[in-house]
Amino acid sequence: MAVALSPDQELATKAFLDTLSESGAACVTRATAIKFLLARKFDVDRAFALWRQHEATRRREGLSKFEPFEDPLKTELETGKFTILPTRDATGAAIAVFTANKHFPAQTTHQITLQGVVYQLDVALQSLETQRAGLVFIYDMTDSKYTNFDYELSRKILTMLKGGYPAKLKKVLIVTAPLWFKAPFGILRLFVREKLRERVHTVSAPQLGSHVPRASLPKQLGGQLEPDHAAWLEHCRNCYTNNLQNSKLDGVIDEYVISNHIPKPQNGIIERAVECDMTSDRAANTETADMHISGDPPYTCDPSPLRHSHGYNGDVKGRHINSTEDEEIDVNSRTWSSGSASPAASDEECGGGARGLPPAALAARLRLLGRRGLAAEYDEIRSRPPQGTFINAKLPNNLAKNRYTDVLCYDHSRVLLSQTDPDDPTTDYINANYVDGYKQKNAFICTQGPLPKTFGDFWRMVWEQGTLVVVMTTRTAERGRVKCGQYWPAAPGAAARHGGFALANEAVDEEDDYTITHLVLTDLRSSQSRRVWHGQYTRWPDYGVPGGGGAAPVLRFLQRVRRAQLAARQDLGDAWAGHSRGPPIVVHCSAGIGRTGTFLTLDICALRLSAEGVADVRGTVERIRAQRAHSIQMPDQYVFCHVALLEYAVMQGYLDSSELPSFEDEHDDESE
Repeated sequence: MAVALSPDQELATKAFLDTLSESGAACVTRATAIKFLLARKFDVDRAFALWRQHEATRRREGLSKFEPFEDPLKTELETGKFTILPTRDATGAAIAVFTANKHFPAQTTHQITLQGVVYQLDVALQSLETQRAGLVFIYDMTDSKYTNFDYELSRKILTMLKGGYPAKLKKVLIVTAPLWFKAPFGILRLFVREKLRERVHTVSAPQLGSHVPRASLPKQLGGQLEPDHAAWLEHCRNCYTNNLQNSKLDGVIDEYVISNHIPKPQNGIIERAVECDMTSDRAANTETADMHISGDPPYTCDPSPLRHSHGYNGDVKGRHINSTEDEEIDVNSRTWSSGSASPAASDEECGGGARGLPPAALAARLRLLGRRGLAAEYDEIRSRPPQGTFINAKLPNNLAKNRYTDVLCYDHSRVLLSQTDPDDPTTDYINANYVDGYKQKNAFICTQGPLPKTFGDFWRMVWEQGTLVVVMTTRTAERGRVKCGQYWPAAPGAAARHGGFALANEAVDEEDDYTITHLVLTDLRSSQSRRVWHGQYTRWPDYGVPGGGGAAPVLRFLQRVRRAQLAARQDLGDAWAGHSRGPPIVVHCSAGIGRTGTFLTLDICALRLSAEGVADVRGTVERIRAQRAHSIQMPDQYVFCHVALLEYAVMQGYLDSSELPSFEDEHDDESE
């Protein structure tokens, strides 16, 4: 089916083609134009700059003439050092993997290696879904040695992908980087723009699952796939051969279409090559498109062998689910079907939105709605059905790991632990979900208060996710009921051991409303240690919302948490290559939805208010609930988020205290 462009996009396409024509470029099709425009969000000037850089890169690196069926390129392709997986990440992005331990710089040239990369990328990029959703590039350094590393080649690949190739580079994931990689990595990061720099992550194999669903990864990266690289190369060969034949025919197909005859992956493996035959009636054939540009061999076709294979629309042994091809996810009306947190959202898109109000307008809105109006608004949000499935949480082996039978974690955003038992895939389960923060994907991990049987899982999650700060918004017992297990040593000098981890309490800071515990967490397998800051807010009642002093104590605690995260992040120095605000903060109460959701809402809204001068409580709550089901458990918590945010606006000088609306104290509902 042909892609439908909006009127503005049609105008941009025409303007781009006119610009190319004026520059002297010939034989550039409409399909090619759209490919470059999609890569730059239909900004004509930026798309033209990308096209020029793309042409220059191809000429400079010798990427205009390929002989994929002759050595040395044939042998290079067969090494499998670079491949495109038959699956996608949660956002629909294609997944490319470069396996470092298969690369030997002395045995091949940069030109041949780059040809192998581009030859395969060009085929993958014929998919409209890839053009829209972009590319995730995994650089697997597992078991690699310094002799496998080629700094200049790495720089060329990164330079090409960041500004000389018509694909949106969503992430670069460097897996299991050895210690010697620290210095060259620091230099490599200088070659990327600041915005892209935050998309380059160094991760361990278990942490990779927080970026790409395990069902989309090959087994050597801790996933569940056994991709067939030979089948992929055969697919590339067919596309190359058929397009060479097509180039001999007169005319071009100027329709931007994608194939309806796509091989269905079986357990992640393409069973047969796609038929890309266009030698028959070309007028009737709308399954491929001429996507090559002037000076390049017309070898690419539009096979789209990549498909989601990790959704949750139907169970296969409780884990492998049928796919979805939705391009965008509307969290207000549709269900996420795959992957990790925040499908189709980049760091820049997280926590923003067009509905933000300045503090004065927010105060006026609250005065208009009143407490009852806000409660009615919350009831409308709460009445919506869950926006995901809970298949893994309901597996027999996992049911006992849930504190409450009616508080389960979504499949699409759940945190996956490393699998401790190869014969039991459920050992990767913990009742925890990633939640995006303000312009930061996976800023938080929302989880339940650990049970004694899950203490080891909790600390394994903290270790594997690189967490430096844990926030607890409940007491261990409230109203005579156990709300959370004592999963950390509470007294200074005390120690504990849970699973494969040891904990030592270095010091405790007691404040009126919260307690700070400074812990040392040690992985007993490797004997490596890490400091963890544990903050427990002790005066949040088990029903209602914090009172006696308004929101000020909670806001002070929030600021203390942010200072602790910043200090811990700075202590990491160059050892951390992810988002500038650091690894995920683990937040929990008893169920991990009520007080936890309230804390996250305040943090996200406060950060946005400070950065943009606007905030959107309702939109923030909706986004959090789309990643951690049922977050914000009662109307009073929803009201408190609004009131507390306005108090924060007063503290920051956005409002005068006289502008704050006055609500009656009503606490009719019970929280966790």
